[in-house]
Amino acid sequence: MIIAIANQKGGVGKTTTAINLAAALAQKGMKTLLIDLDPQGNSTMSFLDRRVIEKSMFEVLTEPGAMMSHVVKKTALPNLDVAPARIALAKIEAKLLGELDSHYRLKDALDRVRETYDFVVIDTPPTLGIITVNALVAASHVLIPIQSSYFALEGTDDLLETIEKVRQRPNPALRILGVVITMHDKRTALARDIREQIQKVFGGKVFDTVIPRNVRIAEAPSFGKPVLLHDPSSKGAVAHLQFARELLERSGLPVAEAA
Repeated sequence: MIIAIANQKGGVGKTTTAINLAAALAQKGMKTLLIDLDPQGNSTMSFLDRRVIEKSMFEVLTEPGAMMSHVVKKTALPNLDVAPARIALAKIEAKLLGELDSHYRLKDALDRVRETYDFVVIDTPPTLGIITVNALVAASHVLIPIQSSYFALEGTDDLLETIEKVRQRPNPALRILGVVITMHDKRTALARDIREQIQKVFGGKVFDTVIPRNVRIAEAPSFGKPVLLHDPSSKGAVAHLQFARELLERSGLPVAEAA
């Protein structure tokens, strides 16, 4: 399964979801590849020292002959590999402008390594530009993180429209895996109201598991770790493991065997 984690609204916990979902799937025995397509490279920095990265997804998407296997790095977590990002990805729009296959670069690169992994998790930037479109063309499913805040649903119409356009031509098999609510504070009436609002819009697509607002999740990247390694007993780590379990169940995979 190839999961693109997408939402053009910034600050919704998209990268945090990518990092910890990939780590949780790996911890449950799934051979997982995390692809960092965000020029900020925060997913990369949660597992690797960016100073030693020579080639990244920028080269994979722009250079003829550059293969995914040339940039993928193993992490300290068994079953988890990372395809890193560098700031050069910010220049990719201009680099691929006018290229006939610009939307298919990631799909073509993934086709060569797809059978190696049970799951591929793609972290995308907070835009609906060529990088995110590459992720949607390559993916089998889209996961939409939505922050539990007043403007939670702002911009989701644009994302859903982009997903539908990708379905119409380059990737008719693309499906919405679901919506995960992030940074949720169940103690506030506002957060509870927002959760109900999200469920009214997306119905059964909303995962039962809610990712809480948790200080351990926020501080883990500064230690170069996902929260599952930073503080395995924290509420944030437990929630991400529960979320991975629910995702596996929705995918029809035998969770007991994966655990």
